[in-house]
Amino acid sequence: FQNPVTNEGMNLTTARSPFSVSSLSNGDDRKFSLGGCSSYDTDSVASRSSGVFSGYDTLDTPPSYDFYSNTEIFGRAKKSRPSLFQLHSNPQDDPSPPPLYEESSVDKQSPDEDEPTEPPPEPARFGWAQGVMIRCMLNIWGVILYLRLPWITAQAGIGLTWIIILVSSSITGITGLSTSAIATNGKVKGGGTYFLISRSLGPELGGSIGLIFAFANAVAVAMHTVGFAETVQALMQERDVSMVDKLNDIRIIGVITVTCLLAISMAGMEWESKAQVLFFFVIMVSFASYIVGTIIPATPEKQAKGFFSYRADIFAENFVPGWRGLEGSFFGMFSIFFPSATGILAGANISGDLKDPNVAIPRGTMLAIFWTTISYLIISATIGSCVLRDASGYINDTVSSLSGECLGVGCNYGWNFTECMTNKTCPFGLSNYYQSMSLVSAFAPLISAGIFGATLSSALACLVSAPKVFQCLCKDKLYPGIGFFGKGYGKNNEPLRSYLLAYIIAICFILIAELNTIAPIISNFFLCSYALINFSCFHASITNSPGWRPTFRFYSKWLSLLGAVVSVIIMFLLTWWAALIAIACGHDIVCVLYISDVNWGSSMQASSYNMALSQCVGLNQVEDHIKNYRPQCLVLSGPPCMRPSLVDFISTFTKNHSLMICANVITGGPSPGSVDSAKISTHLKWLDKRRIKSFYHTVVADDLHVGVQMLLQSTGLGRMKPNVLVMGFKKNWRKAQPNNIENYIGILHDAFDLQYGACVLRMKEGLDISRTMQAHVNLGFETSTEQALDTRSSTTTTSPTIDTSLDPEELMATSQPTTVFQTRQGKKTIDVYWLSDDGGLTLLLPYLLTRKKRWGRCKVRVFVGGEAQKVEDQKQELKALISRFRLGFQDVQVLPDINGKPQSEHIKRFEDLIAPYRVSSVQKDGQEADETTKDFSWMVSDEEMETFRAKSLRQIRLNEVIQDYSRDAALIIVTMPVGRRGACPSSLYMAWLEIVSRDLRPPVLLVRGNQENVLTMYCQ
Repeated sequence: FQNPVTNEGMNLTTARSPFSVSSLSNGDDRKFSLGGCSSYDTDSVASRSSGVFSGYDTLDTPPSYDFYSNTEIFGRAKKSRPSLFQLHSNPQDDPSPPPLYEESSVDKQSPDEDEPTEPPPEPARFGWAQGVMIRCMLNIWGVILYLRLPWITAQAGIGLTWIIILVSSSITGITGLSTSAIATNGKVKGGGTYFLISRSLGPELGGSIGLIFAFANAVAVAMHTVGFAETVQALMQERDVSMVDKLNDIRIIGVITVTCLLAISMAGMEWESKAQVLFFFVIMVSFASYIVGTIIPATPEKQAKGFFSYRADIFAENFVPGWRGLEGSFFGMFSIFFPSATGILAGANISGDLKDPNVAIPRGTMLAIFWTTISYLIISATIGSCVLRDASGYINDTVSSLSGECLGVGCNYGWNFTECMTNKTCPFGLSNYYQSMSLVSAFAPLISAGIFGATLSSALACLVSAPKVFQCLCKDKLYPGIGFFGKGYGKNNEPLRSYLLAYIIAICFILIAELNTIAPIISNFFLCSYALINFSCFHASITNSPGWRPTFRFYSKWLSLLGAVVSVIIMFLLTWWAALIAIACGHDIVCVLYISDVNWGSSMQASSYNMALSQCVGLNQVEDHIKNYRPQCLVLSGPPCMRPSLVDFISTFTKNHSLMICANVITGGPSPGSVDSAKISTHLKWLDKRRIKSFYHTVVADDLHVGVQMLLQSTGLGRMKPNVLVMGFKKNWRKAQPNNIENYIGILHDAFDLQYGACVLRMKEGLDISRTMQAHVNLGFETSTEQALDTRSSTTTTSPTIDTSLDPEELMATSQPTTVFQTRQGKKTIDVYWLSDDGGLTLLLPYLLTRKKRWGRCKVRVFVGGEAQKVEDQKQELKALISRFRLGFQDVQVLPDINGKPQSEHIKRFEDLIAPYRVSSVQKDGQEADETTKDFSWMVSDEEMETFRAKSLRQIRLNEVIQDYSRDAALIIVTMPVGRRGACPSSLYMAWLEIVSRDLRPPVLLVRGNQENVLTMYCQ
């Protein structure tokens, strides 16, 4: 391991990630261009000649929607966030700087000839009612509702039928909740179920189930079309009309029907949606006809067929089961009914055609499940109260005309159906006549029309869903050779080629013309999709990913797990061999939990190591994604027991979520003594006893700065490496040697150079408890005054003034100190001053805190700068932006007074603070500067004070605002200012950090992300 060179010779900017930006070569090497902005002077970006101080008068930009959006608004240039290089680096010190994020702004004298002058036409978009609720209801209602529900009621009785309906609806309801949660976790695009699963569980499971689901929808078109063709053929048979024979008639009718449906689908989503509305109207009319029919007194002809209108004794008779035949069992009836509860994903499958999928999918899907469940319950109860199980249909089978014993409830109304009941030859009644709803209806043809509407609407919904899902699958290019079918046409990007493919598949299965053959397989593939959706929701919740932030809150990860398990069980109850085929297409998921306090060198330990190693190596092939971003913290804690508040606070939001590494720098040359002083096992035991899940890493270096440089570059394993540097505030900086200030600020500069985010925690009582606990402490962080001023002891690890009589092992045996971060915070506030857009880290950290019980009752308040004339507009704009991040922060306050001038006494206090570091006799960088003066880079010249005057005033004013608004907060989070390396003196930068967080009772966390997005409003 080779130690880095000295601080001056080390250039960490070479480790920056490559950016696609351009710099201006207009003769001024100190200026860069920003898209949509004029060029900025990198030395004086915060100063203006204007006498009015503006809070936005800086290269640091306030939060903006454009920084997080992937799309552009027609006619307006998309703004870009300044890069960390622009904010931090000094171009004079870097002759070949990397390109900036933004492209140079070029003033166009005339618009490009190829650029469109009018915005593209807006495609048709549907709301939650027409796009989701009606579509789902039509897909749920089907042939079983009209032709099998009365028969199931006769078999299971009204009571068990209600249980069957409620259990089925519970499963679909749980799946609906999971779908709603996934659909509201970012902006949903086209692709429906495939998009939801693939963006949650990954392309492996998502890609396989997407192909299966698209195929199942295409086959479902055939199933519903065959159901329609069978009904038409039955009506033709009643009138002795036939084209060829029964089987071929069904094939001919089915092919003609699916061809007509294809024409409607290819005409566009607007025509398809209008057809769905028409089908919905027909079904509603058929329901109304049925309900009216149950009230109308029965004619003798209907009474002979078992219909007597509402009767209490008929209800009592039909309330209990009356099992008949081989299928006469609870699970037999359940397996027949359950397919009628499916279809809840019809709205989600056209997510790309919805106006607002995040609102439409949850609302429309759940309302569709609710109303269809109510309709099933009503029809089951009403028809069970009106119609007998058995009836002969003969007008002469009355009690007066027949002699002998009379059996059944019909005897109470003058009808004797004993003969056919005994011989089991009754052609009518709920147990024998599938068209019982037509018998009850006020106008029987309307029930036939309802059957047509239900079957055709379901077929049409599946014919639209299959191509949409398959198109999204093709665009993702997961399978070779299928991209041909992904091409879209028209303003709605209709997948016409996929429509033709689904049409061909549907015709192939229509030619089978046997409904009972294809229905079980389809039901199992749909259930497989439900199981995966529920598992996706459970998996996303259980992994505690910070990117899992659904706005739909009415879901439970355990309910989702239950829904996944029950869906798999029902797959086997329906058709066990079809379930095995479906499950064979998936993956086995094995969860191993191993907890042991002993070390026997077991094979389980070896297996755990191999698994961890394999997973870490496997992560090398996985590209980082914003959704999975986690703040992985390198905490400069020294010995963790010396700064328990710092360790406790970071552990609050990293525990079970992300990586935390406590780091310690031992100053001095490598030796057995220095290695022994690390006491790694001791500190790990301390962390374990405190229930802090953290690694501990120690390096030996000549000084603190070099040691931290080593940590920043070498800590971590593969992709498991820190991305945020956390350190305590140097409380005694004014009493410390200037080179200690240089080292402290140099650590921040190194972090920015290496694209780290940075956090500095300050507490009023300080963080270092080394003197209280009488233990050793590293130099450089809150050391004692005597130690800090003694430059000769810079290579030692302990201060001569500190009593080290207690060995760290003995110190571990003492009671651990309690910190404020170990207690519940109650109903306080977390105040976030998001004044500069750093990529979202300033917002993500308080969100992660509020997910913990200790901080869960705290209210997050977000403060942003603004203008007095536009307070309300800016407030609504920021609330809309934050709501898209799904963080749940509702309290947004715009501070127009932050742009004002600070009070004179506070300015005087800041000047007194920086006075010991001022040099006014000569200009540091001037021609006449003495060589010895140039070595004092921590000193501040008059020119530098004037250059950074506006930025200094901003920090002073910010502290005044925080004093006014956040005296009683549980925690204050503030965007950290960025000082330019080589341009901003370290003492001035330290004074900024001091003045911002000064005299504040609550803990203050200064945060600065690396200017790259850590929050997203999208699903991918």
